[in-house]
Amino acid sequence: MVGGVRALVPLIVGALLSGCVVGPDYVAPPPPQGASGPLVSVNPALEADTTAPDAWWKLYSDPTLDGLLAQAFAANTDLAAAEANLSSARAVLEAARAGRYPSTVIKSGGTYGRDAATDEILEIGGHPPQTTWLFDDVLDVSYEFDLFGRVRRSVEASRADAQAAAASRDALRITVAAETARAYVQICTLGEQLSVARRSLDIVAKEAQITADRHAAGANSRFDVVRAEGLVAQVRAAIPPLEGQRRAALFQLTALLGRTPANAPSEVLACVKPPRLTGLIPVGDGAALLKRRPDVRQAERRLASATARIGIATADLYPRIKLGGLYGGASSDIGALGGENALIWGVGPSVSWAFPNQAEPRARVRQAKAGAAAALAGFDSVVLQALKETEQSLVAYSAELDRRQSLGEAQEKAHEAYALAHGEVLAGSISTLDLLITEQALVAADTAVAASDAVLAQDQIAVFKALGGGWARSPI
Repeated sequence: MVGGVRALVPLIVGALLSGCVVGPDYVAPPPPQGASGPLVSVNPALEADTTAPDAWWKLYSDPTLDGLLAQAFAANTDLAAAEANLSSARAVLEAARAGRYPSTVIKSGGTYGRDAATDEILEIGGHPPQTTWLFDDVLDVSYEFDLFGRVRRSVEASRADAQAAAASRDALRITVAAETARAYVQICTLGEQLSVARRSLDIVAKEAQITADRHAAGANSRFDVVRAEGLVAQVRAAIPPLEGQRRAALFQLTALLGRTPANAPSEVLACVKPPRLTGLIPVGDGAALLKRRPDVRQAERRLASATARIGIATADLYPRIKLGGLYGGASSDIGALGGENALIWGVGPSVSWAFPNQAEPRARVRQAKAGAAAALAGFDSVVLQALKETEQSLVAYSAELDRRQSLGEAQEKAHEAYALAHGEVLAGSISTLDLLITEQALVAADTAVAASDAVLAQDQIAVFKALGGGWARSPI
């Protein structure tokens, strides 16, 4: 055993001189090939390659939306939980940093009974063992020589964990920003759809009344009246579901603001037009996207933590050396604790080493390496997911905008056809059936345009969410 200890001396001295840190040093992984280039689905007529702003909702120039976002960031309960999780991770980091310094423990107490050390002293003096009080008051100090970087790797892992928790909080801020804007926009677009439905109801109700009056004058049949009244009922039936969806969106917004339904912000129900962008959507490129998205940063920090934990596990393969010391007093008389005869002290090193059976620490090393491999694969997966979400959102927005343009053209023709049919049916040139068909086409066109406006507004928010905006603590 003595020979084994002697053999350790050169190893320990060399480690002290070189500051050895075992395990791999972390190097951030490169993104997959092509991930940093321009986004392939950018439409220059709709999106610009300038850097996307963090406070993207400012592009709408809507004070109500700005105020709702400020309230959500301040009061959202999920964000409060994420802040608490971040504080917990930072506390773990502080505890890991404390391992760099000596640990100190003060112990003070009294024990009644027989103490082995006291009995041995009594036996040497020819006295029988005694049952007595033993009081002590001792300061214990120990310091671990971080020869192989276990403490330093622990700090690295804890720091990366705290940064991952911060990225998780930031990702949640993006979600809160997007969902708050989504709920508000839904309230506005449903308000627009309700306005369209009520306007359509007025049109078909007036035409039904005209049809009834013409029937009373003998100009058409009862069948024409019933058919017109059926269209009125059909259009009227579309209104209650829209009202219900709008109330549901209001309660969704209420929850995001951290309020109860009784305190819902009912003033937003005054909005009947969705906020609109005044310019092109700034999207940037792939490199800016990956830098901005917190989920990519979170995955990268998790990989850094997993890499550091390989070093922690590897350090357990080597001896752990501590220098300990104690100073205080011990006596059977509590009044004598401060005296010279009660003084106790000591200083010296200690070595602990899981040797020669290292199966368990080596298994932990393999486990840590597997965890790092999984974290690397997870990082690549998150990068690909970020790119996929962004490209999909851009494609959907562009496609819906083209659809909205065609629907607008159809709406114009439907209104023109209705105006012509209305005049011609009064002149007796066409039948009431033709008028009814044009009314149905008019209602369908107006409804489709309003629905497309709602989809467009949601698609815009999906683009901004995919771009990763909303987490930086910029002024609201």
